[in-house]
Amino acid sequence: MNTPTSSPPRIVSRSDWLVARTALLAREKDLAHQRDALSAERRQLPWVKIDKPYVFEGPDGREPLAALFGERSQLIVYHFMFGPGWEEGCPSCSFLLDHIDGILPHLGARDTAFAAVSRASWPEIEAFQRRMGWKSQWVSDAGSGFNADFHTSFTREDMEAGRVTYNYQTFPPGLLPVEELPGLSVFARDATGAVFHTYSSYARGCDPLLGTYQWLDLTPKGRDEDGLASTMAWVRHHDRYDHTYKLDPTATYQPPRGSLFRPCCSGDHAS
Repeated sequence: MNTPTSSPPRIVSRSDWLVARTALLAREKDLAHQRDALSAERRQLPWVKIDKPYVFEGPDGREPLAALFGERSQLIVYHFMFGPGWEEGCPSCSFLLDHIDGILPHLGARDTAFAAVSRASWPEIEAFQRRMGWKSQWVSDAGSGFNADFHTSFTREDMEAGRVTYNYQTFPPGLLPVEELPGLSVFARDATGAVFHTYSSYARGCDPLLGTYQWLDLTPKGRDEDGLASTMAWVRHHDRYDHTYKLDPTATYQPPRGSLFRPCCSGDHAS
């Protein structure tokens, strides 16, 4: 989130700017060191063996979780908000997936595979993926309960009964009226072929994957979302930014048609 700026920028000499910039640099370096330390802690988390026989459906038919690794020993899964019967995938999840194709060779060089997983059927995924032009691996969980088990897909009954757990907290009945939410999970495969769950993160925990935000954070306006009714209401599928695009700051997040409820990618349930 941005910090609102109520006053105009100070205009100073180059030497005064350099003083301010070097002071900020010290804080940036401190944050980088903290981030390195946190990443080291993340790598030391214990692992949980995956015993459930998850089956996914994609271009090669039905395959187990281990097949998503390909030849790699590490796998990053993005839980993509795209439910059965939806006419298209979530715009905000699509925003994230727009960042993936270019990094796939680099991930592969570091022994890491990537896959998006949705509850939508494989034909629904294939059609939308073709429209978006993405090349990354994307499969249906084929009713295996994968996204539900990793707390990104929910039934109406569970939401009404207050049995929804998301971002490591349980929501009372009616507080989270959504059937799909974003998340990422990381898996490792050992020399015997056994698969382990090593990490999951949700909501704004996925923020570092949004490269566009990292670039915007460098600019004077930043993400420029503070005056919006919901933070990501400005996001469109990339084929819908044309001459007709106009931002309505009062508009709320609009779910894809076919959704049972009102998905919200604003980050309000995140931090």
